Order: sequence, then C-alpha cells, then structure tokens
Amino acid sequence: MKPGMIGSSVYDWNKLPVTKTKIGEVRQVFKGPTATLDELEMHITTLNPGEASHPPHHHPNEELIIIRQGTVETLSKGTWVKVGPGSVILNGSNDLHSLRNVGTDQAIYHVVNWKSATTPAQ
Repeated sequence: MKPGMIGSSVYDWNKLPVTKTKIGEVRQVFKGPTATLDELEMHITTLNPGEASHPPHHHPNEELIIIRQGTVETLSKGTWVKVGPGSVILNGSNDLHSLRNVGTDQAIYHVVNWKSATTPAQ
C-alpha cells in the first residue's frame, strides 16, 4: 500500500477528536485515497434540535448517511422525508439535498463521501 493511503483500520468513537460547531459537533474519522478510490471521507455529525446541517446544496460525489440517533428530515428528490435511527440516506451525484434535526434530542449521523475516476467535475 502506498504511503498516505487509507487501508484496513479501526476507529474508536471515544478516541475521535471532537470539533464543536454552532449547530452541534463533528468528528472527522478519515479522509484520503484508498486502493480503489481517489478519496474516501467519513465524518460523524451531532446536530442540535431545530438545526440544519447546511442549506440545500449539491456536489459531484455521491454521499451515504446513516442515522445513528434522533429524528431528521432529509431533502431527497425535492421532498422532505422524516427518518430515524438505522435509516440510510443516499444522495446521488449533483442531486440537491439537505438534512435537518426535527426531533427534541440531538441527532447523530455518519456521513461517507467518495470520489473516483468517474466522479464528475465540479
């Protein structure tokens, strides 16, 4: 494996650095190239009640979100859909999307982004 490339690893929740934000907090798990991807990135967001992750937006890469805790609404294909723990959200390439915490407790979700040779340009 080339230096700087992400390989098999274990990431302990309790050892991940926490960055406080205006809307909650974020834990950056990893970001870098792998044997098959130009970039693989994962972070875990904690979103306070009533907050949105960001305004609706889009980007060339696909994005996978797994809800760990809380109740959120996600903008998918032009419609807001309410989901809870265990739910999986896939945001397609250049599809408009967003996520907001509509529950009374913090929402925690895992986000995985990847880029390959076939990912469209910005």
